Amino acid sequence: MKELLRVESVRKYFPAKGGNLLRAVDDVSFSVKEGLVFGLVGESGCGKSTLARLILRLILPTGGKIFFDGLDVVEARGEVLSKIRKGLQIVFQDPFASLNPRRRVIDTIGEALIVNKIVKKAEAKDRVVELLKRVGLNGDSLYKYPHELSGGQRQRVCIARALAVNPKLIVADEPLSALDVSIQAQIINLLEELQKGSQLSYVFISHNLQVIEHFSDVVAVMYLGKIVEFGATEELFEEPLHPYTEALLSAAPKIGVEGKGKKIILEGDIPSPLNIPSGCPFHPRCPKRFKPCDRLVPAFKEVSSKRWVSCHLWDEVLK
Repeated sequence: MKELLRVESVRKYFPAKGGNLLRAVDDVSFSVKEGLVFGLVGESGCGKSTLARLILRLILPTGGKIFFDGLDVVEARGEVLSKIRKGLQIVFQDPFASLNPRRRVIDTIGEALIVNKIVKKAEAKDRVVELLKRVGLNGDSLYKYPHELSGGQRQRVCIARALAVNPKLIVADEPLSALDVSIQAQIINLLEELQKGSQLSYVFISHNLQVIEHFSDVVAVMYLGKIVEFGATEELFEEPLHPYTEALLSAAPKIGVEGKGKKIILEGDIPSPLNIPSGCPFHPRCPKRFKPCDRLVPAFKEVSSKRWVSCHLWDEVLK
């Protein structure tokens, strides 16, 4: 299966008061295969959205490399950058904030078609109607402004706008969190239908573990700017390897399995990314910490077939 996106040792540090650095994303590496859904999960503030913006080159990394379809995203300029931007699209968390309140649906989607020379101006309307139908909207939405649409309709417009340039990969950054539960299910079903009809790939970012489990093929778990565990979705949810993943999954509500599994209560609050603990970043809250955890940063290593984890517990197991 073709590798579509590769992220290599990417870091993003922001300057802060007192000469400190906020380590939003710290030495992250992963790849996304064509036609698959890469799920990214973690608590608020762990760096998920910053990573999304790095992939799209909305911000530049402090260090590391990002390759999309074999092209260097960080170093790209001119026509190469335009090609990358057509192949990589994003659906933001808040559909109302990501749409221009003064522009009608036809203008919002049509602009992407015309600027990227996908259709001529005279053909734009017909193409916009096709895209709206593809995302479950009819032609009545063409001349409406964002405030005249429901939250679900606005998110469908955002998805149609992303699809307008025929992307290979869509980064969906918490695309459901601003929507009602009933609408969330409709949007997830839509994203699944769109994927089945093409080789479309997703980087799907969410804190909703049930959605991640349902929609993703592989999952990466982030904590304080680092990926601490990665694996196939079914395996990771069935048998988490990192204590943080274990705690995260234990806290998720489960339908029909009342009483199964003990909820793990973590000690303390998440440390500030301005003051990341020495050693393993998770060790102050970890119920399984032991001697090296507060001194040595664990390597991110493959501990079984396509299962990666950053934890000293597995140093002992692999000896």
